[in-house]
Amino acid sequence: MSIFKNVMGALLATATLGVAPVMAQEGATIAIIGGRADDAFFAKIGRGIDDATLVVEAHGGTVNYLQLQTYDNIGGDAANLVRTAISQGVDIIAVPNWVPDAQDEAIEAAMAAGIPVMLYNAGGGDKAAELGAINYIGNEEYPAGLAGGKYFAEHGATNVICVNTVPGAGNLEARCDGIRDGMAESGGVSEQLPLPASAFGDPTAVAEAIKATLLGDETIDGIFTISSADADSAYIGMQQAGRVETVALGSFDMNVAGLERIRDGEQLFAIDQQPWLQGFLAVTLADGYVNYGLAMATSPLLTGPGIVDASNIEATLKGGELGYR
Repeated sequence: MSIFKNVMGALLATATLGVAPVMAQEGATIAIIGGRADDAFFAKIGRGIDDATLVVEAHGGTVNYLQLQTYDNIGGDAANLVRTAISQGVDIIAVPNWVPDAQDEAIEAAMAAGIPVMLYNAGGGDKAAELGAINYIGNEEYPAGLAGGKYFAEHGATNVICVNTVPGAGNLEARCDGIRDGMAESGGVSEQLPLPASAFGDPTAVAEAIKATLLGDETIDGIFTISSADADSAYIGMQQAGRVETVALGSFDMNVAGLERIRDGEQLFAIDQQPWLQGFLAVTLADGYVNYGLAMATSPLLTGPGIVDASNIEATLKGGELGYR
């Protein structure tokens, strides 16, 4: 909690310093779009949003979190949530750009209606510039995947499977592309294992698919998952296939179980993109932009990637236990 108090105190001080003569009559109405309620990753983003809401409310504003109900039609549903926010007449929208082909039109419609847009979590700096969004807050997916592929190769992996439980989502496809190219630089290979979107959040389905894949190919020596929950399922699949000792596990994002596996030598690494920061910054920067015309000089505003492995696990585990990592 002390980390949050220090960060929020600094932001409040920055936002109020020297602006008393031009304080807005009413605060900003902010719509922020995000993932499912039962998505462990977006629970951390949600915690950042909740903490940032205290800043917004201190300025007289409100935050409305619009969440996807499923990931079956992630791009189309996210676009519809943007349209919902437009109909509500909000002052600003923060949204991940998961599937540009499906979402760009809605984002452009928001800006045409005079509603500025902040991209966060997915989309990247180039897409933010292309659309005319204020900024992008988050991780650049392909470079993060590339770093993961190189890390696998440096630790002896030669054949890595990238498990994608939301195929078609541009940010996740880019992660797997990066893993493939990072492995290729050292002569290794990586293929994507796309699972139906219905497998997301179904640990049994994910574990069974990974078990079958490992039993069908003894040359696989690495598994990479696009989420911490899928890493939990992957580890079960590895156990069921009898391949824990011969397959290295890596994941995007992390939970306490994954961090404990890294500590115990049962998982090689995780790629951290600091989801709490993504939610917190998306809301507080949106608030500052509407109320005071504040904007970051740096674009994109990157929260990752960072490699978490045995070398830095203890400090990271403490943050995970508190729900911030």
